[in-house]
Amino acid sequence: MKPTDTAGHRVITQWLTAKGLYAFPFQEQTWQQILESNSGLVNAPTGCGKTYSVFIGAIIQFIDEHPKDFRSKKSNGLQLIWITPLRALAKDIGRAMEEVISELGMQWQIGIRNGDTDTSERVKQKKNMPEVLIITPESLHLLLAQKNYPAIFQNLRIIAIDEWHELLGSKRGVQVELAISRIINSEYLFDKQPCIWGISATIGNLAEAKDVLLSPLRKKGIIISAKMDKQIQVESILPDEIENYPWAGHLGIKLAEKLIPIIEKSKTTLIFINTRGMSETWYQTLLTVAPQLAGAIALHHGSIEPELRLWVEESLHTGKLKAVVCTSSLDLGVDFRPVDTVIQVGSPKGVARFLQRAGRSGHAPGEISRIYFLPTHSLELVEVAALKQELQRTARDEHDAQ
Repeated sequence: MKPTDTAGHRVITQWLTAKGLYAFPFQEQTWQQILESNSGLVNAPTGCGKTYSVFIGAIIQFIDEHPKDFRSKKSNGLQLIWITPLRALAKDIGRAMEEVISELGMQWQIGIRNGDTDTSERVKQKKNMPEVLIITPESLHLLLAQKNYPAIFQNLRIIAIDEWHELLGSKRGVQVELAISRIINSEYLFDKQPCIWGISATIGNLAEAKDVLLSPLRKKGIIISAKMDKQIQVESILPDEIENYPWAGHLGIKLAEKLIPIIEKSKTTLIFINTRGMSETWYQTLLTVAPQLAGAIALHHGSIEPELRLWVEESLHTGKLKAVVCTSSLDLGVDFRPVDTVIQVGSPKGVARFLQRAGRSGHAPGEISRIYFLPTHSLELVEVAALKQELQRTARDEHDAQ
């Protein structure tokens, strides 16, 4: 049965049409595969709706199974578990999901479980598990260590792994693989075996990434790639005198003043620094160089207390902040629409991460992502040239593939 023939697909199409939107082909393909109980990997540029490709698929599946009372049914048990690598992603993803649920008039609950979740919320979830649980790999393992944990997954239909390219090949990726295997191999609990869907923006080895993710199912699965152009503008921030630029050991601080015009002409700017210690140094330096930014610039990294991190994230969403100095705590999946410029200080340690961070700006289909590269020593001047060359090659390859 094609998606257009189902009650769920009609409801979603009407909802999108009322908002003046439409589904991309890769989203439609994913929805169809989910309805057919297939598993796979979704690959699409940052800011093109990868989250909706899997989440809306779960919604359509539920509506198809309960076409008459999908709006009134509540306490349906855990339907979708959403594994995300960063705590900063959870609130943003949850907000996007709750908006959809509210506009559709459904009773689904969205829960978050990570290191910031307080004890009372964990107890509440244990008594009545939400339909969607957004969770980090570490918290998922703690959940699996609980007594009678299999009962949590009795109604589970989909396991989604966000930012799979960031997890693949790491210790946390192995944690995810082990957790999925443990859940899947409790299949005697399920009327239907859950589907597994990975979500990835920038990754070269798609087939290998899919095979690793789906190995517990012992199925091949499918790769769904979005054929969409994402424009990325890369600019270099260069010193006035190249011959005096050090070959190594420099922190880039001498170029701090060159960031001020960029920050002031942008609505909101994210400034990525590679370490927490240096992020604090850059934050203080920018305030010293441009005291007028006091109250309009903030610092964000994993060691800051949860309340302050959440305040920074909320202020980004509402456009109250002019700039945020951050580490990798904000480089994955977070949808801050006011952000129109990104600055990378020092080597991003890879093209994929550079693309990921660039995608934090212009985080919507059709918008241009702008990223500035500030080299901290002379060798990184070579690196920025290599980055630009690789981006051009990737763009050519993607265009040829289409």
